[in-house]
Amino acid sequence: MNIDDEATAHGQPEARGSGPLRVVLVDDQALVRAGFAMVIDSQPDLTVVGQAGDGAAGLDIVSRDEPDVVLMDVRMPRVDGIETTQRILALADAGTIRPPKIIVLTTFDDDDYALRALQAGASGFLLKDTLPEVLLESIRTVVDGGAVIAPTTTKRLLETRLIPRLNAESPSPSDPQPAVPSAGAPPTGGGAAAHPEGADVTGQAGASRLDAADMRRLESLTQRETEVLVLIATGLSNTEIGERLYLAQPTVKTHVGRILMKLEARDRVQAVVFAYEAGLVGPGH
Repeated sequence: MNIDDEATAHGQPEARGSGPLRVVLVDDQALVRAGFAMVIDSQPDLTVVGQAGDGAAGLDIVSRDEPDVVLMDVRMPRVDGIETTQRILALADAGTIRPPKIIVLTTFDDDDYALRALQAGASGFLLKDTLPEVLLESIRTVVDGGAVIAPTTTKRLLETRLIPRLNAESPSPSDPQPAVPSAGAPPTGGGAAAHPEGADVTGQAGASRLDAADMRRLESLTQRETEVLVLIATGLSNTEIGERLYLAQPTVKTHVGRILMKLEARDRVQAVVFAYEAGLVGPGH
């Protein structure tokens, strides 16, 4: 699994206390919760602070205890994991609770579940048979602003599920389309001066489906930031982006942090979705 350590949408990981990371488990199977709790509580920097057997109870516990991370099952009675994720993050967006990171877990290796979870705002999607050490590292990674799905996996999900839907919903060619800057052209909005050096990332891959507010966010990116966004969306890790653009790793991470901040994206996964919806990349990339 290729997991990149990213900044959050504000450029740095959210401030948290010096104690262990607080985790809430939401799953309708008591034995599954017990197994996860045993693994998590074995770590000095992690602790389980609450458990729930369905989404409605999970929402109550998260609202009360404000954990750092929620491990969320998909299929549960009353309220499923996707809707619970949406409700939790809606409360966070409204400023009612401190925003947790959510990792959706399921027994089913299903692209539809994964994509719905990511679109709902989850920071990752894992199968329940994930190795314990991977689960533990994933918890730490999302708190530090990363995503726990490999960029290549994200690309596969988007190309097989999101792109066909976007193409089916696209307006006819006669309809006016907002201009989308190509990765190789200067941005039309604000931002720092573009860097002349770097890879030649060619132009627009498809029609944009961004609204006016998202267009302004896109136009705020510099040329270099747009190049980095395209490379993220085409499945490259930070290391690979650095090699492609001849940039040091700290420089790449700085660019990624600024991209997340400007796009108001929670994590790398949401930035990838943004790039696809902007038409910067498509199935041929």
